[in-house]
Amino acid sequence: MSLKSIFKPLGLIIATLSLTANTAFVQASDDLVIYSSRTVNLIQPLIDGFKKQHNINVKLMTGKDEALIERLKMEGRNSPADVLMTVDAGNLGLAAEKGLFQPLNLGPTEVVVPAHLQDSNGLWTGLSLRARTIIYNPKLVDVKSLTTYEDLANPMWKGKLCLRTSKKVYNKSLAASFVAHFGEQKTLEIFKGWVSNLATKPFAKDSEVIKAVNSGQCAVGIVNTYYVYRNQSKNPQSVAKLFWANQETTGTHINISGAGITKYANNKENAKLFLAYLLSNEAQKIFADLNHEFSIAQLVSKTATLPFKADNLPITKLHTEQFKGVKLMQIAGYE
Repeated sequence: MSLKSIFKPLGLIIATLSLTANTAFVQASDDLVIYSSRTVNLIQPLIDGFKKQHNINVKLMTGKDEALIERLKMEGRNSPADVLMTVDAGNLGLAAEKGLFQPLNLGPTEVVVPAHLQDSNGLWTGLSLRARTIIYNPKLVDVKSLTTYEDLANPMWKGKLCLRTSKKVYNKSLAASFVAHFGEQKTLEIFKGWVSNLATKPFAKDSEVIKAVNSGQCAVGIVNTYYVYRNQSKNPQSVAKLFWANQETTGTHINISGAGITKYANNKENAKLFLAYLLSNEAQKIFADLNHEFSIAQLVSKTATLPFKADNLPITKLHTEQFKGVKLMQIAGYE
């Protein structure tokens, strides 16, 4: 029976899973097997750096977060995976909730991850940061009028706001952070205000929000910052600018890419070495340079600091409060 036929009743979209080694997946005794939702071009330089340092063979399987988590669950103790790498703390929390990780017990690492960016039970750790904040068109907006995510619910923004669909995990996690900070009633009011202020239906992608801000279809939007940096590198004429939201209050919302060691890992010690490498200064620089993310090293360093004040909400809240946040978006009519 194929994976597609197994998952179809569950209503899941199964990504094409690819191996950098061979598709039969016969695992050598010392091979490290990684399941990752990150694309090959973003993770391969990290794997190459690790292999150069430790001379350990690595096999990589890529796919969508939900599909990889379900695959791990179904494979159980027969899974070849040693490490699950994913984006968004909500996905990591879901994998932990399903019992797919074992305690990390990494020991000392070169870059120490702050407690609020790790699982409270030590099952996974953040590896890099992404910020989700406001963008604006300076031809249409006086930057002095921008303050917080919540303020975008103000009627002054009516017909000027563009958003990505609420169905995407980055907005689900943003919603969870609102619930944690503001409570359910205020969060609902924010979402109702956003919906009332929309210039058009929510877009499928952050890149489409940026395009709409550039064209003047809307004046403001909310996106992950690396989309803006990518857009600027490809399109120097882009007018969309970043505004770091909530600098006087909670700080700009951040999320993580992260990883854990799978429950039935065959090569636990090699998995530990890999995660320790990802928390080295060398790997942290690769994270930042490749995907225009921010490194955890920038958060804890006294020299290479972040360009904004980051929210220090325990990142596990992006999982535990996500169901409430999604429900509130649905009640508000945020598609």
